Amino acid sequence: MGDPWLSIIGLNEDSPAGLPPASRAAIDAAEVVFGGPRHLDLADVGTRGTPWPVPFSTAPVLALRGQRVAVLASGDPFWHGAGGSLVRDLARGEWRAYPAPSTFTLAASALGWRMEEITCHGLHAAPLPRLRGMLAPYARMICLMRDGDAPAELAAWLCRHSAGEAVLTVMERLGGTHERIRETAAAGFALTDIAAPVAVAVVLPGGVGLSRASGLPDECFAHDGQITKQPVRALTLSALAPRGDELLWDIGAGSGSVSVEWCLAGGRAIAFEQHGARTANIIRNIEDFGLSHRMTAVQGLAADNITDQPLPDAVFIGGGARKSLLETLFTRLRSGTRLVINGVTLETESLLAQLHADKGGTLMRFDIAQATPLGPMRGWSAARPIVQWSVML
Repeated sequence: MGDPWLSIIGLNEDSPAGLPPASRAAIDAAEVVFGGPRHLDLADVGTRGTPWPVPFSTAPVLALRGQRVAVLASGDPFWHGAGGSLVRDLARGEWRAYPAPSTFTLAASALGWRMEEITCHGLHAAPLPRLRGMLAPYARMICLMRDGDAPAELAAWLCRHSAGEAVLTVMERLGGTHERIRETAAAGFALTDIAAPVAVAVVLPGGVGLSRASGLPDECFAHDGQITKQPVRALTLSALAPRGDELLWDIGAGSGSVSVEWCLAGGRAIAFEQHGARTANIIRNIEDFGLSHRMTAVQGLAADNITDQPLPDAVFIGGGARKSLLETLFTRLRSGTRLVINGVTLETESLLAQLHADKGGTLMRFDIAQATPLGPMRGWSAARPIVQWSVML
């Protein structure tokens, strides 16, 4: 380990008296101590204390490289804390970490929950819709909240997503003498005077959440009718075969529904759409599903905008498959990239048939019909046939 100049120290509400000797010694040895005002008060570091800048930045810490510096963070600095942000710019031997029990651990201990059976979320720096894909019947989660107003906002958000019966346990200043734990239902949330730091444990009711299967209902998305319809979307995502953290290029994205479901499966996506109103719908869907950390929208023709983008693991073309675009993609994409193209026009069908003959892969045609009223009875209403070519380059 050598002699690191930076100490990253977890400090909870029980003050330095609850710290192990090594953590206390690191604070005492520091020439400069960074932390939030609450942490600096708890540690009683006097004039050595320096509060974090607003907006948050690690630059003041890194500027002191070579001096004895300590950073104070809540609980485990590497679980939704400042530790990960700091060490991105450091060599391995420059820091030593002194973690304390995380707020998640303290909350689970207070409730008697097994950590491996719950999900944990840092909503102090993320939007509430980030939970959208985690809603599931009877699921349990612990959420770190931004401030004392945020639990009420969480309760209202849950109500909007049919989870008004969720049980919320609001836990303030865990582990210290000012600890307080209160329970309420989301629909009847009326707690006031909530003190930070605060975490909220949630037990969800039955019948909530998104399906884990591909092909969400079309009404889940903001769209103008230009959307890969539910059954075709399910077949398309099956062909695309999403895997965790893989990148998708969604060309001619329409509403971005394919990208959204790709990201809900754990991937990342760039949605290219030339029409401004449709791009606005994509942005709305990104926000509604809490995917701003995984998905971006790019307005304009894909051929004019792909040059500066990171290379994808998979590409979907749902509209506007042109020979010139495909030639550009074949030149640029890496070997092993998965390509899926859907077409409804005779021209696109002819192009895909030729590509299948030249490059192999799988060529399929989907004929889908729905039962609709026909006078006093019902009949089949057929959608336009979809031709799909999928290949690994």
